[in-house]
Parts: sequence; C-alpha cells; structure tokens
Amino acid sequence: MSTAGEAVLTGRESLGRATLSTRLIFLVSGIGMSAWAPMVPYAKSRLGLDDAQLGLILLVFGGGSMASMPFVGWLSHRFGNRRVIVASGLLLCLALPVLAVAPSAAVLTVALAYFGVMLGVVDVAMNAHAVEVERLDGRVLMSGFHGLFSVGGLTGAALMSALLGTGLPLAWCAAIVAAVLAALVLFLRGGLLPHGGEANEGHAAFGMPRGLVLLLGLLCFVSFMAEGSMLDWSAVFLRDFRSFAPSSAGIGYACFSIAMALGRLTGDRLVQRIGTVWTVRAGAALAAAGFALVAGVPWAPASLFGFVLIGLGASNIVPVMFSAAGRLPGTSPAVALATVTMLGYVGLLSGPALIGFLSKVSSLPVAMAAVAGLLLLVSASARIVRR
Repeated sequence: MSTAGEAVLTGRESLGRATLSTRLIFLVSGIGMSAWAPMVPYAKSRLGLDDAQLGLILLVFGGGSMASMPFVGWLSHRFGNRRVIVASGLLLCLALPVLAVAPSAAVLTVALAYFGVMLGVVDVAMNAHAVEVERLDGRVLMSGFHGLFSVGGLTGAALMSALLGTGLPLAWCAAIVAAVLAALVLFLRGGLLPHGGEANEGHAAFGMPRGLVLLLGLLCFVSFMAEGSMLDWSAVFLRDFRSFAPSSAGIGYACFSIAMALGRLTGDRLVQRIGTVWTVRAGAALAAAGFALVAGVPWAPASLFGFVLIGLGASNIVPVMFSAAGRLPGTSPAVALATVTMLGYVGLLSGPALIGFLSKVSSLPVAMAAVAGLLLLVSASARIVRR
C-alpha cells in the first residue's frame, strides 16, 4: 500500500474512533446527569427538606450549568475540546459521591452548583467536538449523538436504582457509578480529536452573541421549553384533566421520552433524506400537533398519543440547530454553541414556570396550546438551519 493510501486509511480509522468516542461521551454525560435523579429523595429525607426548600436548592443545578456556558468557548479555543471534555468529565464524577453524603443543605447546594457547572462545560464542549467530527466526516451525525445522550439518561437512572436495589449504601452506589464513568472518560480520551480543529481558526474565542446565533438560541429556547413542560407538567395534566391515578400519571412522560430517544436514534437518516430545513419544519409542526391534541381532545388515549407526537417531533430540532450553530461563519463553534445551549437551558428552566403562570390565569390546557403556537413559530423559522 502506498504511503498516501496508508495516510488515508489511518485518517479514516482515526475519524471512525473519534465518531465512536463522541457517541460514547454523549452516553457517559447522560448517565452522569441522570444518576443524580434517584439520589434526590435520599437527600430530601436525610436533610429534612420540605418541597419548597428542595426546589430552591435544585435551581442551583441549572443555574450552575448556565453560568459556566459563556466561558466554555474560550476554554475550548485555548485548550481544545478534548482537554476540556476530559477534565470536566473527570471533575463531574467527583461530585456524585459528595451529593450522596452531603451533610447539610449548604453543602448540598454547593455540590449541586459544582455539578451543574461541570455538566454545562461537558455539554458545550462535547457538542462543539461533535460539530467538528460531523464536519470532517461529511455525514449527518448530530441526532445520533443526542440519541445516545437520551439513552444515557435512561441508563443512569436505571443503573443507580439497580445498585440501590442490591442494598448497598447510597455513598457506595454513587462511588461505583462515578468510578465507572471516570474510567470510561479516560478510556475514550485517546479517540477524541486532539485539537479544536480548523473550525476555530481565525475566530474570536469570546464575544457577545448576535444575529443568527441569538435567533438560533431563541428557537432552542422554545424547543427546550417544550421538553421541560413534558418533564414538569405531563403527569399533572394527566392527573388533573384526564383522570389518571397519581401512580400511573408518569406514563405520559415515559411515552414522550421513549419517542424522543427513538426519534433521535433514527434522526440522522431522516435529516439525510429530507434535509435540515424540513426536519425542523415538519418536526416542530408535528410537536405542535401533539400539544394541540393533548390540549384539545378530552380522551386519555389521545393525550398519550399526543405525547408520542411531541417526542417524535421535538427529537431532532435541537440536534439540527446545534449543528447549524456550529457551522455559522465568522463565529467559533464553541462560542456559538455556548450561546445557543445557554438560551436553551433558560427555556428548560424558566419555561415550565411560565406555563405554570399561564395555567394559573387561564388553564393548563390553554398553556399547552400556547406552547403549540410557539412551536409553529419555530416551524416557520426553519430556513435558518439550511446547510
């Protein structure tokens, strides 16, 4: 084999490893984030917190993530995505055992803020790395990456619950999960791209977002708000408006989550087939139809089907928009993604509260219908993601 042929083969093998490592980093991130969920009731009981106190403490988790995101662009530009992913991934693992044994509300608050900061850094850096891998590969890959994050979310909660089911102390369970995740991060390090890539060359490492970056961020705000409304309001809606028992009202979010994971795992082929614009246009319209079905048809099976439509429709909107943000000319992918991700998190955190306010002055079905209207605006703005 010629030297040139060997170089091409080596490059393809290296890119293949980078693609696989990126998929698994998304999986690891999903596991790390969701491993905290089964620990929440333990923390509440151990510290004697009421619902209001716990809610206030939980806010710092999202706040920590948002606070870190504006600085990730500079970190990735300065040190490269691989170093940022590995360092923040390992530091993220340190938080899990502390969250399991936090002896006071103050310690829990600080640990959750730290956990959120590290998760925010990993989130932006791994998406910036994914944009670079997608650019070098020449294929649509982002939906599949986010699909693995969704799978990781389901896996992390199940893994922690399974360990707790064996009778091991919570601290041991958290330490085991943290050790496994740290080992995976170190193992995957060699497969990640060793630098920020050509996409960062000639771009500012830090700057005020403007123009298309802000518009993409606002569209992500709506998409994340729709996802957050499912997490916080689907069970309440089924219980209060569709006569579900409290013990079974969580099935709505399960329908949404499974549909979203399946949509993302098959999303790359969909984007290749119909293009980015129609993926967002049709997806947002389908999610809007799901919200309208949930809000307007007073029949329990119709509501569950609506949740499935929301999951399928929303599944590929954010991955496509993240990919589009990473391709914007004149802007570092990490800086653009930091802005878009931060605005998305604002929607995820504040959106459910806005829905709660609207439902108070009208009703929850009306609030669901309002989300459908916002998603139609996303559908109408789909041309912004044209490749």
